[in-house]
Amino acid sequence: MPSALIATRTDDLTDGLTVGYDDKGSGPALVLVHGHPFDRSMWAPQLAAFSATHRVIAPDLRGYGASTVVPGTTRLSDFATDLAALLDQLGVPRFVLGGLSMGGQIAMECYRLFPERITGLVLADTFPAAETEEGKVWRNAMADRLLREGMRGYADEVRDTMVAPYNTEASETVHRMMLAAPPEGAAAALRGRAERPDYRELLTRVPVPVLVVVGRDDAYTPVADAEAMHAAIPDSTLCVIEGAAHMPNLERPEEFDAALRAYLERLS
Repeated sequence: MPSALIATRTDDLTDGLTVGYDDKGSGPALVLVHGHPFDRSMWAPQLAAFSATHRVIAPDLRGYGASTVVPGTTRLSDFATDLAALLDQLGVPRFVLGGLSMGGQIAMECYRLFPERITGLVLADTFPAAETEEGKVWRNAMADRLLREGMRGYADEVRDTMVAPYNTEASETVHRMMLAAPPEGAAAALRGRAERPDYRELLTRVPVPVLVVVGRDDAYTPVADAEAMHAAIPDSTLCVIEGAAHMPNLERPEEFDAALRAYLERLS
């Protein structure tokens, strides 16, 4: 099914939210959450690789892709409760939850809100700390800029940081995704992300196995950040993907999938 209408239960918006998603395969559920400013198509290699053994669900977050654009401020808790409602509608009580960058922070927020549903966590190219005061100013200023100018300037500027320039095909894919992102949705996510909580203490209490993945050349979330998460989580595996920056699942899908497959086999 490509989309669903789910209730927004915890905010002051309208009664419903249309969410686009992919739901492929059968078996244990694997839910994959995209980052900013992308959409569910970033998980295409993983949908193809894992739908033979798992039910892989990749939603568009509100404000992105085929989902409803909600202007203003979208908190990480808004994204998390949207995911919970969608999974309720799909009849998925428990699942492995993975996210990249902002998607990883949403995964942490999901664990904060409903840990009993999550059987494993995959945290890719992300970090758990709350935003700095300087970061809050930057994110809100960038939100204003996206609303004023659209996505082109931002997408051109960050393209070679999101994806290593030597990964040409992945760079073109990511650039197209960024250009397609609705500025209102991206701006709302930036404002909400600026107010995110600190998840570092939470990670020290996660009892389920966790896979931490990072691209060797990631400038947004350096390897040192991944190593710190790995050290803090009681049961975690760290995988550093060579030849990749911030999007290793697209830049080096074979290596990323091998790490994810080994992790899922351990869970099963």
